[in-house]
Amino acid sequence: MTLSAEQVEELRKLVDGRVIGPEDPDWDDERGAWHLQLDQRPAVVVHVTGADDIVAAMRFARRHGFVVSAQPSGHGATAAINGTVLLRTGALTSIEVDLAAGVVRVGAGVRWRDLNAALVGTGMSSLPGSNGDTTVVGYALGGGLSWFGRKYGQAANTVRAFQLVNAYGDEQRVTRESDPELFWALRGGGGEFGIVVSVEMELVPAPQIYGGRMVWPVEQVREVLRTFAEITASAPDELTLWAWLMNLPDLPFIPEPLRGRWVTAIDAVYLGAEDEAEELLAPLRAVGQPLDDGLAVVPLNAVTTIAQEPEEPTAGLLKAVLLKSFDEDVLEALLDVAAPGQPSPLFLYEIRHLGGAFARSDASLGAAGSIDEPYLLLFGGILAVPELAGPIAVAIEGVQAKLAPWISGRTLLNFSSGEPLAEVFTPEVRERLRAVKRRVDPQAIIRGNHPID
Repeated sequence: MTLSAEQVEELRKLVDGRVIGPEDPDWDDERGAWHLQLDQRPAVVVHVTGADDIVAAMRFARRHGFVVSAQPSGHGATAAINGTVLLRTGALTSIEVDLAAGVVRVGAGVRWRDLNAALVGTGMSSLPGSNGDTTVVGYALGGGLSWFGRKYGQAANTVRAFQLVNAYGDEQRVTRESDPELFWALRGGGGEFGIVVSVEMELVPAPQIYGGRMVWPVEQVREVLRTFAEITASAPDELTLWAWLMNLPDLPFIPEPLRGRWVTAIDAVYLGAEDEAEELLAPLRAVGQPLDDGLAVVPLNAVTTIAQEPEEPTAGLLKAVLLKSFDEDVLEALLDVAAPGQPSPLFLYEIRHLGGAFARSDASLGAAGSIDEPYLLLFGGILAVPELAGPIAVAIEGVQAKLAPWISGRTLLNFSSGEPLAEVFTPEVRERLRAVKRRVDPQAIIRGNHPID
């Protein structure tokens, strides 16, 4: 759908924030997502300045038969928002720390790097993700895998309240007491149920954090991955390890010693003392001299730099699958299909150890629920040129085929690239989400990145 020039002008008069339409010179920049390969085509873009702008835009959309979606920048974007009134919520950056209540209230535009910085020195922490540029709200709506998640679970389940604008253009505070089913759906079910203005999240005591990245030559990959498997088989909940096999491009943002070569790496985060961490990580020390050893005490405001994920908009194709195990058979199958040292359109394979609190289930959890699978595998390639899309897609399919015996068939909402929701939620959870959607938004005015089918 498209807006007429008259409708665009009407919308501009209703909101305080800037409204950008296809006729504006910066339209192509404004309509884009953080994932540069996604050619987003909303009907109009509105940079909201607060809840009042969201209310006005929602009521405008209802009058004119448009659908509304929200993005601060589009980290988790899919093609689902095409044709919508796209609300940019990046200006909603309020952070209110309430130590007495043990909560923090954050606006929809707050990024993890900013929340972590605000909590430094308070003695408390939230459950930060691995990328400082992603928003707290978007992360929580989709579940939220934190470095601290093996100890505390998914971030979605720490939310106490949502402040949102509903499909009728009314502001609404949603809690477990006010609307138990909607509250359940918002904690991990995605952005289909309201345009979130802010969230209130529980805080946890800020631990000492010891961690960082160790990098070895690719010739040591078998020993590194075997050691990773051994440590994670009995790791305490305070320890999180992610293993990497990387085909690093010859690009300026890659450090000189690693540029243009295959390497293997381990990212570690331990919630506790350095000597305790080093005792647990001693088997990795025994692997051999690393090319780079970044293990150290990590301040809270630096934890999102450990994985060295890009924070600038990037073009790439990625696939995430959940693994039922990671043992010698999986290791050998992965190395066989990855062929480290050989030319490949794929640039990374990342294995995240889950388990711990991620796997614990009880009735208090939201739609994100628990994660039974003990590992997540993320892999893909950088779209340096559009012509790489085909080879990368073929290579991704090859990895899936090779590892099929160990892939559970599920993925996680925040890692989904538009897969059917049957690959994310069980049939029971999907039907429960559909029931909430039908009740709170019967005309489907609101559309998230992953529509409830």
